[in-house]
Amino acid sequence: MKIIILGAGRVGSSVAETLVSERNDITVVDTNGAPLMQLQERLDLRVVVGSGTHLSVLEAAGARDADMLIACTTSDEVNLVACKIARQIFNVPQRIARIRSNEYVDQPELIGPEGFCIDHLISPERSVTRYLERLIEFPEALQVVDFAQGQVTMALVSVSPGSLMTGLSLAELAARIPDANLQILAVFRKNRPIAIEPHTQLQLDDEVVVLVETRHAHRAMRALRRTEKTAHRIMITGGGNIGARLARELVQQGYAVKLIELSAARCEELSTTLPEKVIVLHGDATDEILLEDENIEGADVFLAITNDDENNIMAALLAKRMGARRVMSLISRRSYGELMEGSRIDVAVAPDQTTIGELLRYVRRGDVVAVHRLRRGATEALEAIAHGDASSSRVVGRRLSQLPLPPGASIGALVRGETILMPHDDPVVESEDHAIVLVTGRRLIPKVERLFQVSASFF
Repeated sequence: MKIIILGAGRVGSSVAETLVSERNDITVVDTNGAPLMQLQERLDLRVVVGSGTHLSVLEAAGARDADMLIACTTSDEVNLVACKIARQIFNVPQRIARIRSNEYVDQPELIGPEGFCIDHLISPERSVTRYLERLIEFPEALQVVDFAQGQVTMALVSVSPGSLMTGLSLAELAARIPDANLQILAVFRKNRPIAIEPHTQLQLDDEVVVLVETRHAHRAMRALRRTEKTAHRIMITGGGNIGARLARELVQQGYAVKLIELSAARCEELSTTLPEKVIVLHGDATDEILLEDENIEGADVFLAITNDDENNIMAALLAKRMGARRVMSLISRRSYGELMEGSRIDVAVAPDQTTIGELLRYVRRGDVVAVHRLRRGATEALEAIAHGDASSSRVVGRRLSQLPLPPGASIGALVRGETILMPHDDPVVESEDHAIVLVTGRRLIPKVERLFQVSASFF
């Protein structure tokens, strides 16, 4: 595909890197030439310096024959106007905009054909908030994502000291959780996927990708990590858009929430806009006295989600040392996240990876309705819909065991309406089935995409 990306920030750069690696024709536009030059030195792509709201800049970027425009600058207004111009002047077929403000997100009439002509809207704050909510709901996991409108849950779980999984074979592990429709899709040892067989034994620090019916997910997760308790007391540092949204959502779900914010003016605003049950505290989350006074040792989950990576890391490390049971930190820089996760910080959340997952569902070929990136982007899970019949499709009419999946790709489940079909039953794929696929290497994505594309005779 020929794709124009507006914005060379963290999200734009990450999207460009991902799409270039999948042999797309990418042009990145930004008003700042420095990050563009850095991208061009590392990646095989074109760059254009200028504003995405200028017709001459979009013309130079190749908008007249582009397949897609992804507007992910830091300005909502630039993203909106660029999509409008791309549709009305250049007739770009697909337009995706990253929008932060709820003023726009909550007004669908502004987004559609009669407004700014946006096909798909990505809201980073909403995406990250939903992601954090699931991690709090399942404190046993490093990552939790959903498929098939919430019917299926996939989790990444670490084999930590005291874990019930240590030393168990995969067959023994499945036997511990009967009737849960649990499937082990991958095991990563020292950051590399290993071959999995029923006799494969799990070792300390292994990372395991588990797929289970959502209605059994809590039981399955607790069986894997019996030492974990349900989270109830939540402490958040950072009262920005994500922190405020998360606090509001959590208290409505019955959690006890304390929110620490450094800015006195922002504290005043939050105290009037958030529900009364949210306790808003003015202070610095790296202040030991403040954390001790607020009973940090009683916190089930501590989340550091300011816009400063270093402050988030220090606050999370301090909270863990002072007794918080589980700590999570929002870390944008990839090198920081890879360094800190699994140390004293339980979960390092990369906000750009969450946003990229949403974007990728619109870029993937074939009918892909959900994409989630695992292990900081090294692994991808997607939900693809099978179409056609045995003559026009490479999957319909065949049993799962007969599908020509490339090594490193596996189907965790088929979802047919409200029925979940697991691979051990070796079901026959039918048209309109939703297949949950795990791919352990991004280079395999094009092969999986082609597998779910139908031949021209289908149309």
